[in-house]
Amino acid sequence: MKHPINSSRRRFFAQTGAGMLAWAGLPSWLQAMEGMGDMPRMAPNKASPNFHPDVEIDLICKPSAISILPGQQTRVQQYFAKLVKGPANTLTELPGSYLGPVLRFQTGQKIRITLHNQLDELSITHWHGLHVPAKMDGHPLYSLDKGQTFVYEFEMLNRASMNIYHPHPHDITGKQVYHGLAGAILVNDEEERKLELPSGEYEIPIVIQDRRFNDQNQLIYAHGMHDRMMGFYGNRILVNGLPNFHLDVASRAYRLRVLNASTARIYKLAWDDNSPITVIGTDGGLLEAPIKKSYVMLAPGERLDVWADFSGRKVGSQLVLRSRPFSGALPGMASRMGGMHGNALPMGSDYPIFSVKVTKQAGDSPTLPKALSKIHHYTLADTANPQKPIPIGITEGRMKMVLNGRPYAYNDILPNERIPFDTVQLMEIFHDHGGGHGGHKMGGMGMGMRRGGGDSDSGHKMGGMGGGGMGMMMAMAHPIHLHGQYFQILSRSGGEGQGYASVKDGFIEGGWKDTVLVMPGETVRIIKPFQDFKGLFMMHCHNLEHEDMGMMRDLSIE
Repeated sequence: MKHPINSSRRRFFAQTGAGMLAWAGLPSWLQAMEGMGDMPRMAPNKASPNFHPDVEIDLICKPSAISILPGQQTRVQQYFAKLVKGPANTLTELPGSYLGPVLRFQTGQKIRITLHNQLDELSITHWHGLHVPAKMDGHPLYSLDKGQTFVYEFEMLNRASMNIYHPHPHDITGKQVYHGLAGAILVNDEEERKLELPSGEYEIPIVIQDRRFNDQNQLIYAHGMHDRMMGFYGNRILVNGLPNFHLDVASRAYRLRVLNASTARIYKLAWDDNSPITVIGTDGGLLEAPIKKSYVMLAPGERLDVWADFSGRKVGSQLVLRSRPFSGALPGMASRMGGMHGNALPMGSDYPIFSVKVTKQAGDSPTLPKALSKIHHYTLADTANPQKPIPIGITEGRMKMVLNGRPYAYNDILPNERIPFDTVQLMEIFHDHGGGHGGHKMGGMGMGMRRGGGDSDSGHKMGGMGGGGMGMMMAMAHPIHLHGQYFQILSRSGGEGQGYASVKDGFIEGGWKDTVLVMPGETVRIIKPFQDFKGLFMMHCHNLEHEDMGMMRDLSIE
């Protein structure tokens, strides 16, 4: 059944001569959005009588209001959950927060979640990071009208990890996430349990977001071209949905499960006393061994598992986690405009995230394990295409942000976006500024993709400005997220300059990932398995304003 979304503008442009003139005068970022086309709608999934869940949850998304700042309540959109069947610790509310409850699952559990849409607009929920069948992944094809339900049924195949649930409707994902629809998923397994890591009150979710409020305490969201092109940035930091977040801790080790749930903001996290950040896991779970960094980068959609040891600190001592200065993630002009537009928290500036105070002495504390988990590391020899990576080209220019040269449209799958089932693939993410890259041709785009030394079909080279001058000027960092199984980062190359130098030591690449930050000029090679499930799985920029502009593609696993 077809159910066009936001199609009134398209009809106006198509049916009137004045409309055609108006279309020609539109900024190309709007033309790119108009080019995304209507999204067909598939019938909602129903419960299967042959599926016998270990865990069953009713999940409701609906309008709500909550006190965030002093004074008037803030109108939000919120997830509410009810445990129908399963362990008592499956749902954990975050006190006083608009965020959805933390969902806790075990590897191997069979899970049924019934989503009830009580919003006054379309919505569907995506399980960011979970390895589930295509129909259960929350593709916009399955968006629900108000009053409809969708039944998700899947087995938990993930290893121990922190994942995310959030909406994924066509065109309005960023808006819904910004207004409150997001929550964390914690998966546990036997390998993790044997480590006896801090748990219970000593395992704390840290969901970082930035928001902007008007003088009536209502959320302000993206307006106009600049907010969409650069991403929308708030002027307040919220942690777990609360401003001025503070932790009182004992002098012992804690496990901080950190998630960047901002729509666009990138963080450079560091302790204010310059003590190292000890990272034990990333998006896809535990690393093989702990890594200590002076700072770590965290882009939208990425997660960190942090061992925070307050042992040896005196009662009364305080510590602040800050985002430290960095540059290069935004075009220079856009960075300056951010300050000119009155944002008290320009991205890349220095500001606090949350504070910690030691309020009591602990008698003992767990010891940081030297070995955490076993990871099978892929090599080029494991891939089906070691000499011909699947391209993911980031196009920035003429006021548009797209992947593989095309704005998102349903059923617009390029030849190299068709992936053979049950294979391991080499993929290459890069900035395509009208030039070429690696000899790839992007299907019907009429453009080669070759970096530096070779000519593309259009005669451009990536090395100079050439025909890609606008793209080079607009180059910015993009967190690229691939649905389905986790991937591994094989290599990074091409990053240079002071901006790159200010972030490069904060990347953690030794574990499993589902989102990777790609800096301007950088090429990132990843190895990703496509096992267990056929169907459509999305890849997109997790700057959600970019995603909603059409910086998204479908991969067809077949």
